[in-house]
Amino acid sequence: MNKYVSVGKILNFHGIKGEAKVGFTKNQEDFFCSLKSVFIKVDNDYKLLKIQSVRLNKSYALVKFENINSINDLIPYKGAFLYVEETTIREALDEDEFLIDELVGLSVFDQNDKKQGFVVGVSNNGASDLLSVKTNSKKIVLIPFVKAIVTDVSIKNKKIVINNIEGLLE
Repeated sequence: MNKYVSVGKILNFHGIKGEAKVGFTKNQEDFFCSLKSVFIKVDNDYKLLKIQSVRLNKSYALVKFENINSINDLIPYKGAFLYVEETTIREALDEDEFLIDELVGLSVFDQNDKKQGFVVGVSNNGASDLLSVKTNSKKIVLIPFVKAIVTDVSIKNKKIVINNIEGLLE
């Protein structure tokens, strides 16, 4: 069974010819514009929508789907999430990029191989991604997901190694 990952959301229509105003993840313009098709969930099933064109406009994309030629064709999809198969996302990832669901649950160790906690979430503050880590003392701390601090990530070993600089986990 295919696993799907959300890549955007139909926010509204644009004009009268069925063009959709689509929100997507910040800094993913190139990936989003490279898509030839997406899926939309309809009645617990995923329906393929082929993309005819994509134009970027400020913080969203204007997308024209094949066979959607009016507002009436698009209105049933307003507010719907757009998905791609997980394999499509994985192929676009760089060597040091990961899916959020791969990181959540990984154990966090310092450079002396002492377990410090585990990842409970990932967020972004605009400057970098942040790992939310539940420490051994049950506190949640935010760790910048940058090479100077996160020195190694092993999905296979379910382990993240950090440079535990003073004050990071306090």
